[in-house]
Amino acid sequence: MNTPTSDKAITIGIVGLGLIGGCLALDLQQLGYRVYGVTRREATAQTALEQGFVTRASCDLALMGQTDVVFVCTPMAAIVPTVGQLAQHLSTSTVVTDVGSVKAEIVAAATALWPNFVGGHPMAGKAEAGLAAAEPGLFDHRPYVVTPIKTTRLQALAQIKQIATQLNARLYTASPTEHDHAVAAISHLPVMVSASLLHTCFNEDNELIKTLAQNLASSGFCDTSRVGGGNPDLGTMMAQYNRTALLKTLQRYRHQLDDITQIIEKEDWDTLNQHLSRSQQERPHYL
Repeated sequence: MNTPTSDKAITIGIVGLGLIGGCLALDLQQLGYRVYGVTRREATAQTALEQGFVTRASCDLALMGQTDVVFVCTPMAAIVPTVGQLAQHLSTSTVVTDVGSVKAEIVAAATALWPNFVGGHPMAGKAEAGLAAAEPGLFDHRPYVVTPIKTTRLQALAQIKQIATQLNARLYTASPTEHDHAVAAISHLPVMVSASLLHTCFNEDNELIKTLAQNLASSGFCDTSRVGGGNPDLGTMMAQYNRTALLKTLQRYRHQLDDITQIIEKEDWDTLNQHLSRSQQERPHYL
């Protein structure tokens, strides 16, 4: 991790001390920043203080009035309302950013409420959720996308880019729409596909076959079903906030399923082999 120089005097606020907020807090403190946290539950605030995640913690957003940069790490549905509430407490120079996995709708609404807003999406996570699952280094060599629009203030954008770089993340810049179309394919579609795989299995009519499948399931099924068995609220918000891009991607995926179904129906094994060979060749580009 890179160490800040003149930025050590900056105080960074984190609203939402779950997995991402907790991991940010650990890394930012290690970098030398003062970190203040706000959470909904008093017990979480106390835990964050006792375990050294933050230097100050509260359930009151007024604490963020003492910060220079604020990361909003709430669920997606709460990001824009939180920015609106923060506007009552912040200095006009304070930079606000978020970590939501959908950007177009959020960036437009949040910027209207707070002109010093920068959309952001650190693409890192774990199967576990909550502050207890937080660990240092989660963002190391992981993509971090910033999504400026025409009215995004350059100084604010530069500050978020600098912090992302200090987290040792791989920094990318994209428009909110470009971001949403890309993550629809590589993040949101896999959740829906994986969930559909699980539904296909547990809707098996033959209980004997269903039980046998449960007993035989191994690493391949574990890999392909993992995201479908994740947080249902997060999956629902992905679809709700990225509906248009996700629907287009689902239609393309359905077309691929139709193609491979026809290939197998025709017993065209040479074409199937070519299809699977192309998959094998292309996969490394996404890893």
